[in-house]
Amino acid sequence: MDELLKLLKGNALETTADLARMLNLSEAEVKARIAGYERAGIIRGYQAIVNTDNLDLPLVQAVIEIKITPERDGGFNRIAEHISKFAEVDALHLMSGAYDLLAVVSGRDLKQVALFVSAKLATIEGVLSTSTHFMLKTYKEHGVLMQAEGHNERIQVSA
Repeated sequence: MDELLKLLKGNALETTADLARMLNLSEAEVKARIAGYERAGIIRGYQAIVNTDNLDLPLVQAVIEIKITPERDGGFNRIAEHISKFAEVDALHLMSGAYDLLAVVSGRDLKQVALFVSAKLATIEGVLSTSTHFMLKTYKEHGVLMQAEGHNERIQVSA
């Protein structure tokens, strides 16, 4: 991966002046390359990585393994594109192995996620089966540790 893209993945808030200094490039060249990546669809957006475990909000996340029947001319694409348009779906990946797609979904509670699976996902023509796994705690997200360094949840026991 291009060094500029690596730096932006690490911290998208880095200024173009700082990026230029780190890469020994002019600021104009950095701006032009970023604009080119955006036009080409390589950079699809910029997001903050939020530790939702520290928010006092009702939020449940799950990963759902989805087995589907591939279509003659489109393979997995039509069904995958259909699933990816649901607001509950945060991410969707084509996988190798025992299932075909892996969806990351969010809802305000277990019931909402279960309703999404039963009413929206499982009813799609071509979806053969699903297996839902609820996320209990996040330790690392997009390469970022969610706990402060040195934080240890184990209770010390003294003799």
